[in-house]
This record gives sequence, structure tokens and C-alpha cells, in this order.
Amino acid sequence: MVGTYRVGTTNLDITEATSPAGGMSRVLPTVVWYPEHQAGNWSAPDLAHAPYPLLVFSQGYDLSVSAYAGLLEDWASAGFVVAAPTYPDTDPSDPAALDENDIVNHPADLRFVITTLLGDARAPGSVLSGLVNAAEIGLVGHSDGGDVSLAVAANSCCRDARVKAAAILSGAELTAFGGRYFAGNTVPLLVVQGSADTINVPACSAQIYDAARPPKYYLDLVAAMHEPPYTEPGTTDQEVVAKITTEFFDAELAGQSTAIGTILADGDVIGATQITDSASAPPSSGTCPGAPG
Repeated sequence: MVGTYRVGTTNLDITEATSPAGGMSRVLPTVVWYPEHQAGNWSAPDLAHAPYPLLVFSQGYDLSVSAYAGLLEDWASAGFVVAAPTYPDTDPSDPAALDENDIVNHPADLRFVITTLLGDARAPGSVLSGLVNAAEIGLVGHSDGGDVSLAVAANSCCRDARVKAAAILSGAELTAFGGRYFAGNTVPLLVVQGSADTINVPACSAQIYDAARPPKYYLDLVAAMHEPPYTEPGTTDQEVVAKITTEFFDAELAGQSTAIGTILADGDVIGATQITDSASAPPSSGTCPGAPG
């Protein structure tokens, strides 16, 4: 773990009464990790240091939330409440239901989850009661989940002004969402990309990073593929991703100004990772499929 808090979990049954496209309701089961206090056999959310910043994580297509458990627990151990919804038609537990086209509905799902979490944090008797700082909300997403997180953080189609920072892990801009990226107010951005990723190629992350305004950081995972840096605990890549994302949100949400000075130092591991906050991302060839031209 990157932090010192014990970590507790709870499961929330979140249902969106009507879908963004109309028709049936949308079920969004959500797991929440949070700092926990334990004394003997008794444990409860740690309210002594509350409220905590909220991170909402969006998983990749055909990948379960549990595949990312190492990262999610790391963030909670560092003093964040971390929520991870499972979107309709994305979870591998029901292969027959998989439908990547449903991604166009996920930005609205994500905004609904944020609203529900904040409501629970204000409700007496809720596990989340008093735990969440509504002014400190960040988004993290991998692959399709990165596409969704970016849309809610930086696209006029879906922008949620409650979001204050975002980390996009091997994500992309998508024409399918409509709207314009980085057209209005922007939030601090961390872009993470494997240089050997063939699913969301480096050109996708370069397009995001080059269009964003400072503060922004680009973490290049040298020779890394699409999933291992986020789903395989114990690797150098995942250790660096956990550390840099935590320092980024410490700086941009938790107000820990000292974290800014460590991001650039900790993001450079010889032969493994490189980080920059310059105007442009490292050079990449080709274009990003499905992204605006």
C-alpha cells in the first residue's frame, strides 16, 4: 500500500431510475473503499481525519472492478474515499450482455454515481456519512473508463463542474460522445500511457495531453502494454502508477503542495517510466481511432 490507513469496503446498490436514452432503469453496483479505524475487534470508517477527497474510478470494457483492487486499495490507504461503479454491458461476469456501444451512456451514469455518493455522505446513518469532501472530487479511469472519465472532466457534452482533477489511464477522446474537448474550464490532468499499448495507442494519450492546459503531467510507461500496469500488483509499473496518481491527487485535491515537487522525481525510473509536464507529450506515430480529428 502507498498509504498508512487501514482500508474498509462497502457495497452500494445504485439504480438510475431512467436511463440517459430513456427506457429501463440502469443498475450501477458500486464498491467503495475508505480509510478505516480499527480497535480490537471493532472497526468503522475513520472519521478522525474526515472528510476525505473522493475518487471515482471507471473500469475498462470487459474488465471487472476487482481486477483493479490493488490500485483502488492503494488510493484508499493514502486517505481517499474510492468508489468504483460497474457500468451496464461492460462486466465480464455476463459475457452475453457485453455491449461496448453502451459507452455513450456512461458519462451520465458517472455523474449520477457522484450525486448518489454525495447524498449518502450527507445522510445520517450511512456508512459514508461525514467521510466525503464534496469540494474535492477526482476521476480516474482506464481504457473505456478513461474515455468516460475524460468526457466528464473535459468535454462540453458531459462536463461535471464538481470534478476538480482527473487521471486518464490509457484512455482516449471519443467522437461518439459529441461535444468539444477542452473547450471551457479545464481541470488538472494526469495522462498515463504504455508505450507498447496496442489497444489505446500512444497517439490517443498524446492527443489528450497536447490539448490540455497546465497543470498537466504525462507518465510514459516504457514498453508497457494495455492492462498490466493497472491490474498486476507488485510490478514496477503499477507501483509507479500508484505513487504518481496518489501524489497527483494529493497535490490537486488534498492541497498538499509538497506533493507537486515529488511527482516529477518519482515518475522517472530508469528503463521503466518517464514523466513530463512540458507542453507536448513524447512523439508518437499514427492517429487515435475513434477520436475527433
